[in-house]
Amino acid sequence: MTSTEPKPRSASDSAVTKIAIGLVVVLALLALVVGMSSGSSSSSSGSSLLLGPATPMKVTVPSISASSSLVATGILPDGSLDVPPLSQPMQASWYDKSPTPGQPGPAVVLGHVNGNGRPGIFANLDKVKAGEEVMIDRADGQTAVFTVSHVDTVPKDNFPTADVYNDTPDSQVRLITCGGDLDRAANSYLSNVIVYGNLTSVRPTAAATP
Repeated sequence: MTSTEPKPRSASDSAVTKIAIGLVVVLALLALVVGMSSGSSSSSSGSSLLLGPATPMKVTVPSISASSSLVATGILPDGSLDVPPLSQPMQASWYDKSPTPGQPGPAVVLGHVNGNGRPGIFANLDKVKAGEEVMIDRADGQTAVFTVSHVDTVPKDNFPTADVYNDTPDSQVRLITCGGDLDRAANSYLSNVIVYGNLTSVRPTAAATP
């Protein structure tokens, strides 16, 4: 593991199982909620706002001018979360065992702080502040808009696994990268920067500029 690769502790089997069970329990509720919203293009808000599953395509954090397509990644054999190669430091990824953005629970998005001597997509993640927005475009043409509740920098040996991965009744997001001091001997950052946010509105995805 290099210093530029965000390596939070992976979700425990129980945490992942809890997420899966939680999703099964709310499937009936999701059908009702999605039927009521019927893919409406108007913005809406509220703590009970939920969407059905749809692959996340792009993440944007306007306050730090960060924008990247999303690729799905899973868990490596050593139990750590996979991320895009360091040769692509501006590429962000979505942890595919977490809910899709808009579903109940925390959608987890990972990005490099730097790579191969270049800044990464989340180089300035520690500068994000509460009240700012994180937008994630979905394959169904909707953009889930999350409002940041707080940002933490935590030691990797005290990673808040439950806070990051455990199920929630509403839709939330976690953005994660490396941060804190660099252990040059181990070539690894000692901490993770974690942005927490809650779904506050849904918008139609803006058409791409030609």
